[in-house]
Amino acid sequence: MAELLLELLSEEIPARMQTRAADNLARLICEGLEATGLKASSVGVLAGPRRIAVVVGGLPVSQPDTLDERKGPQIGAPNSAIQGFLKGAGLKKVEDAEVRELPKGKFYFAVTKRKGRATSDVLKGVIETALSQLPWPKSMRWGEKSVRWVRPLQAILCILDGTVVPIVFAGVKASDTTRGHRFLAPKAIKIRNFANYKAKLEKAFVIADQVKRSEIITEGLCKLADKESLVVTEDPGLLAEVVGLVEWPVPLLGTIDAEFMDVPPEVLISAMRKHQKYFALAKKNGQLANRFGVVVNIITEDGGKAIVEGNERVLRARLSDAKFFWEQDCEHRLDSRLNKLEERVFQNELGTVRDKVDRIVKCSAFIADYVPGAGKTEVARAALLCKADLSTGMVGEFPDLQGTMGRYYALHDKEQDSVAEAIADHYSPQGPSDVCPTAPVSVVTALADKLDSLVGFFAIDAKPTGSKDPYAMRRAALGVIRLILENKLRLPLMPAFKRFLGAYRNMGHVDSSNLAESLMDFFADRLKSHLRDRGVRHDHVSAVFSLGGEDDLVRLLAHVGSLAKFLRSDDGANLLVAYRRSANIVLIEEKKDGTTYDGEVVVEDLGAVEAGALLESIESADILVQQALDKEDFAAAIVALATLRKPVDIFFDKVTVNTNIPSQRLARLRLLTRIVSVMGRVADFSKIEGSKTA
Repeated sequence: MAELLLELLSEEIPARMQTRAADNLARLICEGLEATGLKASSVGVLAGPRRIAVVVGGLPVSQPDTLDERKGPQIGAPNSAIQGFLKGAGLKKVEDAEVRELPKGKFYFAVTKRKGRATSDVLKGVIETALSQLPWPKSMRWGEKSVRWVRPLQAILCILDGTVVPIVFAGVKASDTTRGHRFLAPKAIKIRNFANYKAKLEKAFVIADQVKRSEIITEGLCKLADKESLVVTEDPGLLAEVVGLVEWPVPLLGTIDAEFMDVPPEVLISAMRKHQKYFALAKKNGQLANRFGVVVNIITEDGGKAIVEGNERVLRARLSDAKFFWEQDCEHRLDSRLNKLEERVFQNELGTVRDKVDRIVKCSAFIADYVPGAGKTEVARAALLCKADLSTGMVGEFPDLQGTMGRYYALHDKEQDSVAEAIADHYSPQGPSDVCPTAPVSVVTALADKLDSLVGFFAIDAKPTGSKDPYAMRRAALGVIRLILENKLRLPLMPAFKRFLGAYRNMGHVDSSNLAESLMDFFADRLKSHLRDRGVRHDHVSAVFSLGGEDDLVRLLAHVGSLAKFLRSDDGANLLVAYRRSANIVLIEEKKDGTTYDGEVVVEDLGAVEAGALLESIESADILVQQALDKEDFAAAIVALATLRKPVDIFFDKVTVNTNIPSQRLARLRLLTRIVSVMGRVADFSKIEGSKTA
């Protein structure tokens, strides 16, 4: 078995592109190898600022031998046909062909054994094709080269068991050498295999393994922080980015000037993270410390002292701007900035941000009725101020702090705490892992903001299509779903949609007749996706949604839960089979007879004790099911359905539906229709997978 090692050395690759590029390159190479009959036993990738590498282990030394078979003419065919076949197959005489007996007679076959090519000969084409097909989010050309690559390519290392594979890409010929750290060890390094590659690079101040670089950074920063009784604030996104910026990570600590520590900590963290790639440190009590972690890519004689001082100077300038914005913004009340929102467009057809705020204020009172503890005065105030910080200097400089800064400015203005928290929370949750607000005023404001956007964009037909969702409507719908379910709100969505639509009508937007229904269908799809991650089957959700008129998500989830539990039981599984059988029989007979069988069942015409007993059970269950549904006691409705299992089993075991007596046949088909109807009050069982009626 052979080992392939491929490394591409270039100018600095953007951190966010490195790992994906390495994975894609490995995939393309493996697909190319398999297409030629070569399959590896292991594949690994390495990615860093200047290089991506792929190592493929367990490769056979050559392709497998193959047999090519060609069917020829039948024995006794004209000599010209036989000679033409021999010539085309590369055979010299007829004795070189095999004779095989087939159902239609004996035929000549040419069997040619083709020896597999050496893996080294195959690799050149496979790798060059993979390199030409490797996708980059952004690429460039350099010099006079026509090939596009993410950054100018400097060298290619490509060896199979120590022997160079002579590939050429972008004018660069492969060799068995690489180079180490740009400044600390720039000379060429000869490589024999993958183990040798990693070891020699490490001696040349390059940690090729991105996982190891991550561990070095994490452990190094934590060790430095622990010496000062501090902890490093977890930031997986920043860590992943920094790992892609350094080949030889050296963690250091710097100091934040005391004059900046009265600025909100989120501002300091944002400035350090976004602009400087610094790690924030905190005290044991969680309070932000006046220290930061920086990871550099070089070893210095002074232990990094000059580098730290330089980074502190850069940070000082950045935080001076932040402090200026903070002090300037605090000179004006938050509500004084509302008029500036009229200058900010929300969406061309949906007006300004101030228009959006007015709609949120108007409709939030309706939502507050369904959120226990949400005072309408605080709700109205939070709705009015929730977007005001968009006009501040701080949010203009740090857009990621919108909402967060609104909270600080509201507290500075002596607004109620619930109002300030709602301003900070109203964008949440922004994803499946984001924290969901629970404070009543926050919940109302967050719901109003998201529902306004959903209704507005659906009203102008800007709904998501396929994979495109430019206005993040799927995320907004998921946010609404989480707010409702996690806070157990009994908010009816259809009236909410119509309330927001009414606010848009005042702007001249006209509702299409099915807009609310369209939104409900959209929410049904989002709910299925959300619940699938929690182990709830999508067809169970569809079975309840298909009943129609359900817009209370809490009630729907309870209904789905009871249905799922029922279908997991023996009674549920057997009754589902009975439903399928009943629905199929009725559907077939209705189609054959050109009529329906939904009329009253004449007891005297049933003609069998078992059929009469089943009818009595159905009538009794029907009453109990309806009573339970009226009380929203879905578990009780399911229990009532379960009583049908035994009489249904006996009926199908003892009674023939399609008898020769027309009146009996009619009564029994109507009886089956009653089974389908009563079960259909609880759920549309035809939506359950495997329940399709024929």
